[in-house]
Amino acid sequence: MQEEIVVRDAGPEDAEFLVRGNAEMALETEHLSLDLDRLRAGVHALFENPSRGRYYIAERAGRRAGQLMITYEWSDWRNGVFWWIQSVWVAPEHRGQGVFRALYGHVRSLAKADAGVCGLRLYVERSNQRAQQTYLRCGMKRTEYELFEEDFVLRRDG
Repeated sequence: MQEEIVVRDAGPEDAEFLVRGNAEMALETEHLSLDLDRLRAGVHALFENPSRGRYYIAERAGRRAGQLMITYEWSDWRNGVFWWIQSVWVAPEHRGQGVFRALYGHVRSLAKADAGVCGLRLYVERSNQRAQQTYLRCGMKRTEYELFEEDFVLRRDG
């Protein structure tokens, strides 16, 4: 029998789990070793200023199993806010057991209940086919957009 997955708002007491998850996700998906002090400060900055976004934690059997963060982007075309899903990480021992689906379902329900939210978005590494298939199974669709950036902080190793 599958254990129930409970999704809740994250708080400062979850910061070290979030730091670890973000660091492991960056290493796994982008081969980036993040500066843990900078990352820790970034996690705490979100808790100190909730206008930046929110973290959610998924728990199985009372243990933290995964995380997801949302941030906000105003759309003048839609006169509403997109919630960007970021910092998604599921602990390896909990993968393939519905943790992301539970996180996504929770955030999707909150977004649909808020008339000011016009949609959900996320970006994913091109090579991360497993994640892409998960997002498609949850009902998300690929877009025609490409993502461009100029990163002033993080540098790729090698």
